[in-house]
Amino acid sequence: MFSNPANAARNYSNVNVTTGVMSANPHRLVVMLFEGAMIAVAAARMHLGLNQTPEKAKSISKAVSIIQDGLMASLDRDSGGELADRLFSLYEYMVTRLTEANVHNRAEPLEETGRLLAELSDAWKSIGDTDTPGATGASGE
Repeated sequence: MFSNPANAARNYSNVNVTTGVMSANPHRLVVMLFEGAMIAVAAARMHLGLNQTPEKAKSISKAVSIIQDGLMASLDRDSGGELADRLFSLYEYMVTRLTEANVHNRAEPLEETGRLLAELSDAWKSIGDTDTPGATGASGE
C-alpha cells in the first residue's frame, strides 16, 4: 500500500521530525507520522484556547504538512487499491477540516481531526510490529 520506505523517511524529515527515522522500519515510520500529526493538532488546540493565533497557525500548518507530505505522499494508490484511495480521501478531508479550523478559529475541526488521527493510528499499530527492524506490517511491500 505504501510506495517506498525512503519516501516516508524523506517526507517525515521534511516536516522537521527526524528522531529515529533512519533506523525505523516502514510500519514504524507511519506510526511516527501519525504521532507527529496528533501532537501538532493538540498544540493547535492549545494555542487556539490561549488566543495565540500565529502559534495556532504554525501548528496547523505542521499537521497539514505531515498529512500531505508524509501520509498522503507515502500511499501507493496503484497497488493499494480501494483502501489506499479511501485513506487518501480521508487525509484530504482532514486537511480541509484543519484549514477550516485555522480560518475560522474553531476547535471542533481540530477535535475531529485529532480523533480521526488517533483512530487510524490505533488501527495501524494493531496490524503490525513497530519494534522489529525490517518488519513491514501491512505496508503492501
